[in-house]
Amino acid sequence: MTATPDDPTTALPGRPPVADLATWQAARDELLVREKAHTREGDAIAAARRRLPMVEFDGTVEVVGPDGPVPFLDLFQGRDELVVYKHMWYDGAPHQGQCEGCTTTAWHLKDAAYLNARGVSFAVLTTGRWDEVASYVAFMGYPQPWYSVRDVDPPVGGDMGHLTSYLRDGDRVFLTYSTTGRGNERVNGSLGLLDMTPYGRGEAWEDNPEGWPKGGNACWSWRSDAEGNATWGPTSRPVPQWTRPGATPVETLGRHGHHH
Repeated sequence: MTATPDDPTTALPGRPPVADLATWQAARDELLVREKAHTREGDAIAAARRRLPMVEFDGTVEVVGPDGPVPFLDLFQGRDELVVYKHMWYDGAPHQGQCEGCTTTAWHLKDAAYLNARGVSFAVLTTGRWDEVASYVAFMGYPQPWYSVRDVDPPVGGDMGHLTSYLRDGDRVFLTYSTTGRGNERVNGSLGLLDMTPYGRGEAWEDNPEGWPKGGNACWSWRSDAEGNATWGPTSRPVPQWTRPGATPVETLGRHGHHH
């Protein structure tokens, strides 16, 4: 006899109901209709995004990288399109005092091979002083190019925490799109996979059934202690930093209370 969700011997507290494969497949197929509609709407939004107007600005404005000041045009690396992530910076903070949300985004953008294959370059911009930035990039092991845009006006500098797209036409440069907040989730493959799991992201705002594990606030799991427990405070670091060489406790954290 096949167990059904109505059979109390198969019900597991705090977990999805138990069903046979056919029942599961029927429920899965019903959800697939909504998933396909969601995908099509995303395609339509992307089509509208490609039809936005663009804003021209001076591509000779200088940003500071490992070789000193270079014109923004150089970030295109000869390609026609450029995507940047604008990483927040806390002056004077140790590595673990930098923004956990920005770390989450930057960590998922370590390889631009698939972007490059489509004629798109990638770089990270930040308002930090270059000497601090260079030390941090080396500690994190980031292979992508970083540049300081301290005191540089928008649309190259300005507010951080944004994913931004630019287009080049010869020596002319244009801003085409920018997003922030949950708009940055598109690059975070971990969040997409967590959304596929029964317990989701483990964040308090999620709509979960009664009895599910209690989640924390958004960003709560983007910092952890050495044992991997999600936490804030003097023993915490942005999660991937625990995989970096020399990730030892220090006495100060800098400002780390920025929530996305």
